[in-house]
Amino acid sequence: MSLLDTLRREMRPTITLAAPVVIAEVGWVSMQIVDIAMVGRLGPEAIGAVGVGSALFLAFSVFGMGLLLGLDTLVSQAFGARDRAACDRWLRHGVFLALALTLPVGLLARAAGGRLDVWGFDPDVLALVRPYFAIVTWSLPLLLLYAAFRRYLQAVSVVRPIMVALVTANLVNAAANWVLIFGNLGAPALGVDGAGWATCISRGYMTLVLAVAVARQGVRPWTLTAGVRIAGLRRLLGLGWPAATQATLEYGAFAAVTMLAGRLDPSTLAAHQIVINLAGLTYMVPLGIASAGAVRVGHGIGRRDAAGASAAGWTAIGLGTGFMACAAAAFLLAPRAILGIFTIDGGVVEVGLTLITFVALFQIFDGLQGVTTGALRGLGDTRTPMLLNLAGHWMLGLPVGYLLCFAIGWGVVGLWIGLSTGLIVVGGLVTAIWWRRTLALAPALAGARGV
Repeated sequence: MSLLDTLRREMRPTITLAAPVVIAEVGWVSMQIVDIAMVGRLGPEAIGAVGVGSALFLAFSVFGMGLLLGLDTLVSQAFGARDRAACDRWLRHGVFLALALTLPVGLLARAAGGRLDVWGFDPDVLALVRPYFAIVTWSLPLLLLYAAFRRYLQAVSVVRPIMVALVTANLVNAAANWVLIFGNLGAPALGVDGAGWATCISRGYMTLVLAVAVARQGVRPWTLTAGVRIAGLRRLLGLGWPAATQATLEYGAFAAVTMLAGRLDPSTLAAHQIVINLAGLTYMVPLGIASAGAVRVGHGIGRRDAAGASAAGWTAIGLGTGFMACAAAAFLLAPRAILGIFTIDGGVVEVGLTLITFVALFQIFDGLQGVTTGALRGLGDTRTPMLLNLAGHWMLGLPVGYLLCFAIGWGVVGLWIGLSTGLIVVGGLVTAIWWRRTLALAPALAGARGV
């Protein structure tokens, strides 16, 4: 079978697996966008506070959830080898790790929340972000359990419950926001704090939905921490640690830019927050495709099919970059209409029009690095993306952005130039690495029992 035939054969199962995951990823980021849109009625300071608080909290929770990304490799390869007992065993290790991580990660987040004043935020933003951050921190154990359940379900190709959970969680979040932010149905009007409590409620809901879905796979709740072994945890962490570091470095770069933007005036911070959430929204599509790509590549490795694993990765990369090219066109063609969804503040819109151009310029590279990282994870390579993100974002992009913003005086535009530079470099390099890995895949599978 030719390479073209293999790619055609791979297209349908990749899209079938990716579509519900993409909807789920869009649903994930939509909750924060809905929060920002609803608190936008309270002013730029409220938008900035929700954005900064969410960014800081997710910087910690992304690390904890990233430690569970090794489940993509372990469960998908076991599923490809038709070893369902091993799939369930890895889930139990993931749940145990999620529970064990709650206290240390939570304490680190609380400590960071107590030192928000060192960032030099506008006083009005700081007064709102402190209580909001403290509230959303309570959702940490829910997010970690959700991540364990989700990685397992994706890897065994049960993705519909994930989509249903995120879509309906958005409805729960919007309803809770309406009640708690504005004081409807007799509830107190909590403002920004109400958005924090609505987030906790919606995350508890989606975790419960996935727990039910896992139980329907024959895994009983009372066995979820049974049979956990130190060797298994060590192997899971061996894959998860680089993946978690990579995810934290990537997300942390965006969070750091948001924290630095918090030192600017509230209108500039609000514009930055709106645009960076738009970038996050479009990125959810290649991120969902990346998860599907990781699973499909892992299935190919499990059945020792080098051509199939390679085709799965390239198919996912093509789908992800194709979508991001369309997203870039939309940002360039209708920026004012897009920004108008979130605010009518003239100052916020004018800054946003400049920033949205940068989002359009790096879309393809953002998609490349996201999907290719997933393909490499399917091979079991979580270390390479970690190193590339460290170099591209933290050794190049952020220093350039800080220099242009604060030393040269270009303001938030300088931060976005640095952010774009890091994404372009990482996207190009990680794709070159994937290409080299695919060339060596067939000999590796022929000479060993696995990758």
